[in-house]
Amino acid sequence: MKHMTLKEISKACQGTYFGPEENLEKSVSSVVIDSRKVQKDSLFIAIRGARVDGHTFITKTIEAGALCALSEENLGDVDFSYILVDSCEQAMKAIAEHYRRSLDIKVVGISGSVGKTSTKEMIASVLSQKFNVLKTEGNFNNEIGLPLTIFNIREEHEVAVLEMGISHFGEMTRLAKMARPDICVLTNIGCAHLEHLQSRDGILKAKTEMFQYMNPNGTIIFNGDDDKLISFVPENKIKPIYFGFDDSLNYHADDIEDMGMHGTTAKFITPSSEFTAHITIPGEHMVYNALAGIAVGYALGMTDDEIKKGIEALVPLAGRNHLIETENLTIIDDCYNANPASMKASLDVLAKADTRTVAILGDMFELGDDADAMHYEVGAHAAQIGINVVISIGEYTRFLSSGAKNQNKGTEVHHYATKADFFKEMKNVIKPHDTILIKASHGMEFPEIVEKCEAF
Repeated sequence: MKHMTLKEISKACQGTYFGPEENLEKSVSSVVIDSRKVQKDSLFIAIRGARVDGHTFITKTIEAGALCALSEENLGDVDFSYILVDSCEQAMKAIAEHYRRSLDIKVVGISGSVGKTSTKEMIASVLSQKFNVLKTEGNFNNEIGLPLTIFNIREEHEVAVLEMGISHFGEMTRLAKMARPDICVLTNIGCAHLEHLQSRDGILKAKTEMFQYMNPNGTIIFNGDDDKLISFVPENKIKPIYFGFDDSLNYHADDIEDMGMHGTTAKFITPSSEFTAHITIPGEHMVYNALAGIAVGYALGMTDDEIKKGIEALVPLAGRNHLIETENLTIIDDCYNANPASMKASLDVLAKADTRTVAILGDMFELGDDADAMHYEVGAHAAQIGINVVISIGEYTRFLSSGAKNQNKGTEVHHYATKADFFKEMKNVIKPHDTILIKASHGMEFPEIVEKCEAF
């Protein structure tokens, strides 16, 4: 990471420094919360987790080469550097905010109810054709993950593409305060995290907190096909740029050719040009992601040729609409996370297959009082679009199975309380040459099912 001394860090987090005075002018090489990732001159932040307290590893990290530790406990008479703070989590966010302010870099902040990660990947792929890009890795998009991502920005990076995920009011404000985005992208306002945000209007309010700390001369990019976003007027008076399928929008698509499991080709229209590109990942939603990437690329001065190369260079991530072809099965690994809109979109992709189609679906979490009805709707959608077999696993998916059965479309439906129950029957319900979608909320731990299917 860029130069940041212990003196600077202590001041940024309003902590009290203890240790050798000569260390105050030394710079940290990295910031970590996992003792196993300590390198020479790291700053170790002792986070108290649900199962592990980082304070128990402080001495070990110093022995492994850490320059300093952040601690909520007075460590007494020790011979190494540490900074005493009231809250390590709050201190980490304060340090990340300070570090971000010191960087001469463009930041793209991405949020929305559905498609944050796939949009982030598309935008990063596009921007990488011209810039040295850092992007959010894995699920590092919350109040712990985002600061760690920011700390990974180095002097050679020119653009950071940061995914920003929330489930409560106020979270986005805190994330934006650290990220200070120059470009804000919102993919849509759907039905995710309703348990805390209550309604789509609540989600809109929470997501648009991002604008409070954005560059006042920055760019806002919205999905213009979303009814909530097309009518939203930002308080900071920045006029949004819109993308979508409607030909009245700034960036839109035409001549869309669905190539089934082999992706989509489309003509993309910008305010000043048009070009055709092929997206290798299947699904109509990927066209939206490409449009978002084009809008961001234009905002940062890229050419059509550069943007086209970035769209066509995109490859899927494991757990994110990742197509796996084995000797016996075609597997769509989309098991990283799920909500009703993303579940339906993935089912639409599955329906494109020219083999027998099997959907292995698990519970969707944080849907609030309407969880039962939303699971039912997903099951009904699966049957209506002709999915051959629906396999549901979990508690809420009882309603998903009912939704599929009650359509009377001939869909074969199986429900299992647990993955173990499904594994006992797996050979009886899956057949060679099936195309299988595997999708659920992250907490259902469905990668295990992907592994079983790969070995089928």
